[in-house]
Amino acid sequence: MRALMSALLAVAVISTAAAQDALPPVTAPNDATPSIADTDVRQFAAIAGRKVVGHPVGGPVATADKVLLLVRDDKGFPDIAGSFGLPSRQSLPAPPKGTLAIIRLHQRSTTIVPGPTDDDLAFVGANRIPLFVIGEWARPAPMWEVAWVDDTVRFRTIGEVGEIGPWRE
Repeated sequence: MRALMSALLAVAVISTAAAQDALPPVTAPNDATPSIADTDVRQFAAIAGRKVVGHPVGGPVATADKVLLLVRDDKGFPDIAGSFGLPSRQSLPAPPKGTLAIIRLHQRSTTIVPGPTDDDLAFVGANRIPLFVIGEWARPAPMWEVAWVDDTVRFRTIGEVGEIGPWRE
């Protein structure tokens, strides 16, 4: 009897192991930030980001760029998680976990043709997170979306209510 029980137990263990090998491995859900912002995030950035244009930056640096961190609230809607001033010549730090996108408001145009700076492009290349760049030097404030598209950094213009232009390098 003892030999029969041992044999049945061995068969059960072998069949359970074989069944587990046949199942696909369980993977964690993909919480990665998309490299191109969702439409609602883009429209939120176009409206919320431009509301900040023209407001002074508090703190010791008078020429600071404004930075807004975008996340989703508990209901799934885009929201501003935080904001801070950053010296205009300083690179953006790596974003905190859970950040969907970043809005950076430049007070002055530092490029020959208005648009994202080389530093903005490098940030997106390193972090693969959407960056919205708004120029405070003009009214209405111009806006660009910088994203990781087709294994390279590209940018496009964003209109006043979120309409998009073609991707450029």
